[in-house]
Amino acid sequence: MESLLSSSSLLSAAGGGLCLRKQNLKLLSLSGNRVLRCNVIAKPKSSNNLVTRLDGQESSSLFLLCSRHKTRFQANATTGQPEAFDPKSKPNSFRDSLDAFYRFSRPHTVIGTVLSILSVSFLAVEKVSDISPLLFTGILEAVVAALMMNIYIVGLNQLSDVEIDKVNKPYLPLASGEYSVKTGIAIVASFSIMSFWLGWIVGSWPLFWALFVSFILGTAYSINLPLLRWKRFALVAAMCILAVRAIIVQIAFYLHIQTHVFGRPVMFTRPLIFATAFMSFFSVVIALFKDIPDIEGDKIFGIRSFSVTLGQERVFWTCVSLLQMAYAVAILVGATSPFIWSKVISVVGHVILATTLWTRAKSVDLSSKTEITSCYMFIWKLFYAEYLLLPFLK
Repeated sequence: MESLLSSSSLLSAAGGGLCLRKQNLKLLSLSGNRVLRCNVIAKPKSSNNLVTRLDGQESSSLFLLCSRHKTRFQANATTGQPEAFDPKSKPNSFRDSLDAFYRFSRPHTVIGTVLSILSVSFLAVEKVSDISPLLFTGILEAVVAALMMNIYIVGLNQLSDVEIDKVNKPYLPLASGEYSVKTGIAIVASFSIMSFWLGWIVGSWPLFWALFVSFILGTAYSINLPLLRWKRFALVAAMCILAVRAIIVQIAFYLHIQTHVFGRPVMFTRPLIFATAFMSFFSVVIALFKDIPDIEGDKIFGIRSFSVTLGQERVFWTCVSLLQMAYAVAILVGATSPFIWSKVISVVGHVILATTLWTRAKSVDLSSKTEITSCYMFIWKLFYAEYLLLPFLK
């Protein structure tokens, strides 16, 4: 789940001195499985407004050190909000560097890319003999090239949003100062070049065009140039995400397997059409939902997302309603399958997903950024689950 560095209500001024409220700083990992906590100890009061650091020295800022994470953030002694990453505590081990790159790559999008390509690739399988080393080689080519392009897109977005992310996502390497802008540029440039290089040498035109269109839309979405930075416009931003996640991923990677790997003619099957239509709904939901927890920074920097213009609660329940409608259609489509096993898996699977979504949505406190962020990552888990169900639709 999207990490949240929570340091609100950390400090308060009282009686001419600086007092510390009882508060734990927690860092929730992107995967949702890793919870790091830091207890901060400070001198209750001091006439010169200094607080005691963890090492016993006095300072006008708190240095918050997570022992397992190895990454230090500064919390301003007045506001308690995270500031820049302390340059004296830059990552000094391979594990630290790997963790920073893990956060930079936005792993929930990486998982979504891998699962979607695997699922769509198996839609092209017509007989058991199709499951061969040739198929897995084609899938590997597509996954590696797509992941490198994915890192370019999410990395460019972070480069363009450093100041916004200091408010919305201070745990990201560029926002925290773990990565310099030069490092970020080097990473995104390298991965974009490697992605195009692999797409070219593979010789699959569907794969190459998928990478090229994703590059164009990902660049136009983020980069701050005249007529670009389309993320400023809610509808255009949603269309960019829909184009990549719903159309390009389904059709281009399916055609990569169908025409380049298997050498068969272009054919749009029933499962492919359903997958494209269903993921169009899902992509719109992700495009709308991702801005709900980011409303604070978007307001400050003039990003006119639907959450800013319509309000968090209205957008939240719109997203839930769209997914419930998509699940209802999926249940009807599954029920019309001529295969009993496909009918049972599709219907039961989507009933479970729809019920789980509704139960989770009703329990979300929309005044809590932590809960909204958690629910957003839950939406991604439903996204993953759908790709596990799609190959069973026949």
